[in-house]
Order: sequence, then C-alpha cells, then structure tokens
Amino acid sequence: MNDNIQLLTQSIGKVIVGKEDTVVRLIASLLCEGHVLLEDVPGVGKTQLITSLSRSIGGKFNRIQLTPDVMPSDIAGFTMLDQKSGDFVYREGAVMCNFLLADEINRASPKVQSALLEAMEERQISLDGVTHQLPKPFLVMATQNPVETYGTYHLPEAQMDRFFMKLSMGYPSAAEEVKILERTEMHNPILNIEEAVMTVEDIISMQEAVRQIRVTDQVKEYIVAIVSATRDDRNAALGISPRGSIALYKAAKAFAYIYEREYVTPDDVKNTAVSVLSHRIILSPQGKSEFGTAEGYISHLLETVPVPAMGK
Repeated sequence: MNDNIQLLTQSIGKVIVGKEDTVVRLIASLLCEGHVLLEDVPGVGKTQLITSLSRSIGGKFNRIQLTPDVMPSDIAGFTMLDQKSGDFVYREGAVMCNFLLADEINRASPKVQSALLEAMEERQISLDGVTHQLPKPFLVMATQNPVETYGTYHLPEAQMDRFFMKLSMGYPSAAEEVKILERTEMHNPILNIEEAVMTVEDIISMQEAVRQIRVTDQVKEYIVAIVSATRDDRNAALGISPRGSIALYKAAKAFAYIYEREYVTPDDVKNTAVSVLSHRIILSPQGKSEFGTAEGYISHLLETVPVPAMGK
C-alpha cells in the first residue's frame, strides 16, 4: 500500500476499529474527487469515520443533520445586508468546507437535496449573481438509514447517480466491539487523533498523481463491456449510464495508485465495481427475483463478463 495512504488509514484506525476496506474505498473516492453515500443503520460509526478522515488531513469539517425543515440556504448560504457598510455580504452555508457529513439525506426535502447535489456537482455556489468556489478538496459523505422510511424523501435514481460510491460499514465483529468498548471507556475516541498526518495540499497532489495512472485499451474495453451488459439485459430495468463507466474508470485508477501500481489491472476494476455501480442500476422484477439486490447482480456480471489478458 502507498505510504501516504497507509499513514492515513493508520490515523483513521485510531478511531475506527476494523473496516479497513470501507476506509480504503472512502479514501479512493476522495482521490477521485467523488462523493460517498453511506447507507447503514444508526450507531455504527458513520459520523466518526468522516470526522476522523478530516482530522487526519487537517481540513475543515462540517456536519448538518438533515430534517424536513432544513432550508436550501442552510446548505448553500445566503446574502444579507451589512448594516455598517451598507453592502450585501455572503454568509457561508454548510458546504463551505473540505469535508461535509450530510446526515440522513433522505429526510431532507427534495429542494434541499437538489441544493446539496448541485453544490456537489458544480463545486461552487451562485447567489445573487456572484459565484463562490468551494474549497479543495471537497468531499460529501451523505448517510441514509435503509430500515426506517417513515417521513423520508426517497432519493431519485438520477440523484443517486451523482454519488461516486455507495458504501456500508456493517456491524463490527465481537472482538472489534470489545475494542470499541475499551476505546470509549475513557474519552471520545476521536481525540486519539491529536494532529493531522497530512495537509489538504497533500491530498490535491495525490489526486493529480491518480490522474497520471495508465489504463490500457483492454482495461477500458473491459469497463465498457461490464457497463454495456446492463443496458440490454432483461434483468435490469435501467442500465448504467456513461457517468457510471467514468466513475469505474476513475476508481480503478485510484485503487492502482493506493496499491502502488503505475497502471490499472482488471482486478482493480473488479474490486471497485460493486461499490461504484450498484446504486446506479434498477433491477427488473425478474432481476430482483434472480439476484435479490443490485450488488448481487453486479457480482454476477463480474463473473460472466470475459476478463482481458493483461499486458503493461
């Protein structure tokens, strides 16, 4: 594993017990300038995950608890008249940060969801004819509870597609939960990260390094073959768009960088495909009956689509 990535995962590991796979995928999304949807039950450490990432990098962290009465101005900010100067000044919203935790995004109204997703896509805020650029890097980790749906606003598929990856932490093992109890006995585990191990400038440099990773024509064709297989399949009511293939392409490059390779292998594509593609597809009734979930369907595709012979 890349030394910088290992340093970052070790720092996050002072707070998060286990879950290295989820941590690596979150870092990969950050390196690709992508946003993450974390779908999980309450209390498994979603807030601490993004907080520990921001503390490890030294970036500005904001958290907003989304409820039906949250306004778009809470997200984007607003302009107001300064009584002293007589000028209109911009008051920052929640998105003016490096790391934003949007807790329970499906509880926010569609208007607020749209304001957040617009900022995620454009990486800027436009108010009263003035454009305000968001800081770099900028990562949104939105959470939603898949169990409780009363009083929630379902994210439309077109908006789900804007998230780079969909992740899940899951429950810890018995041994991991014992460690969690021991860590929380004395103080909040987030205090274990006393200082940042890198800066936002380091992240920007790594993002540039990821762009330089080489991808052969065979691997590009493999990515397209996986995505294309969903478009003419009776198991899929909605296939994956080119945005999905672009995201898979970027994620595979990030994994190659993380594991210190100068080029992408088919295994990099396979290792990221489920997290990148599963939330971008709608299964038909037949597909749901046969595969159960979108994750199961994508896993099946990876077994059936021919893997190219690899050459540097």
